[in-house]
Amino acid sequence: MAAVNVDDVTTLDRVPALGAQARQRSVRSVTTAPHGFEGEGFPVRRAFAGVDLAHLDPFVHLDQMGEVEYAPGEPKGTPWHPHRGFETVTYIVDGTFEHQDSNGGGGVITNGDTQWMTAGQGILHIEKPPEALVLSGGLFHGLQLWVNLPRAQKWVAPRYQDLRGNTVSLLASPDGGALVRIIAGDVGTHVGPGSTYTPMTMLHATIAPGAQLELPWLEDFNALGYVLAGDGFVGPERRPVTTGQLTVFGPGDAITIAADERQESRHPNLEVVLLGGQPIREPVAWGGPFVMNTKQEVLQAFEDFQAGKLGQIPAHN
Repeated sequence: MAAVNVDDVTTLDRVPALGAQARQRSVRSVTTAPHGFEGEGFPVRRAFAGVDLAHLDPFVHLDQMGEVEYAPGEPKGTPWHPHRGFETVTYIVDGTFEHQDSNGGGGVITNGDTQWMTAGQGILHIEKPPEALVLSGGLFHGLQLWVNLPRAQKWVAPRYQDLRGNTVSLLASPDGGALVRIIAGDVGTHVGPGSTYTPMTMLHATIAPGAQLELPWLEDFNALGYVLAGDGFVGPERRPVTTGQLTVFGPGDAITIAADERQESRHPNLEVVLLGGQPIREPVAWGGPFVMNTKQEVLQAFEDFQAGKLGQIPAHN
């Protein structure tokens, strides 16, 4: 696991202890992500498949990309494609990805980095492995999350945030059994680098075998936990979870995740991404790469794309 790590988690600030009145969020559902393919054919798990959008709001889509060990010549990406009406958040755990958009934004992200692209009124972009990785092959593992934008901000100008792994806030659980990386939002007084239109939290936690992580959670946020790798338990009822499963938590102001004492040798710890956001509670009309409020707005987005109004592919491509 090449995401940001520390040699000694006991040197980090600690996750705030839960108060005596904390209300644990019980488990509403656990679902298993089906396998699929994206872009030019890289393997993904569709983490939100089969889950009611009302329980996901403000999130609409989550793909786990890989984990896959590519042979030379195998790494794949996506061709140029449009987006409008939401934000894409691409978090790389292992490997390297290049990103470019029609506004001149982009860059290279690697172990622990995040690219946060606000499509807003519309943009074209491309994601691909660098040529050196295509030639050599290698490990690739990451996530892409789609965060909806409220009606009032669907037409904002596109923007791009390049979040380096060394800028995330790091915390340890009180007993040092878990490392928490804050990509966006906050845990206590510690804040991640991601700047979001919709109030939200995104964390990546590594939990040692047999350890437990308790986190305070904003009561007006939803709460989701997706297992990147490993085996563990969620909620006060200790519901079993494993790689590729999504937990939707119910109401409350605290969540608990624990790692099984037995883990696979390939994945010595439980790796979980935790998401929470303030629900937008607006109609969602979703068509391909566009997330709008009405079907007519989606159709208009397709027309605008065909008319070249969402941007132009740079000439050197």
